[in-house]
Amino acid sequence: MRAVVTRVKSASVTVDGRVVGRTDGGFLVLLGVGQGDGEAERKKLTEKLPVLRIFEDEAGKMNRSLLDVGGSVLLVSQFTLYANCRHGRRPDFLSAAKPDLAEAEYLRFAEDLRAKGVHVETGVFGAEMQVESVNDGPVTIILDSAEL
Repeated sequence: MRAVVTRVKSASVTVDGRVVGRTDGGFLVLLGVGQGDGEAERKKLTEKLPVLRIFEDEAGKMNRSLLDVGGSVLLVSQFTLYANCRHGRRPDFLSAAKPDLAEAEYLRFAEDLRAKGVHVETGVFGAEMQVESVNDGPVTIILDSAEL
């Protein structure tokens, strides 16, 4: 499982001209689910994400977590995080999970974060989405369950 985590002042996702999810401060998380990903990989990321200290404290040091600042998460599915660009000019996505598995893991990921006290809003799995964000910092971290 891979997540691109961006600290944002605000972010929103729009589908068919309607805002379906937003955060007014916290993280925009693009989540990719790979083949074979399941509970173990999901747990690694959902344990790390809410306590990742990438918000500034009073001294300007990145020393506060999402939970510390009361931030929320806008979670957007992103199978293209599993793009393989090694051969040719067109990426393949063979390492990405099939849509039914990926959607189930994406929804469980959101629920696992909610169970930890994080307010989570989502995009629409598989939909054509427009994502807007006002990055804060900018601070962007890549989390890969295989490396945690």
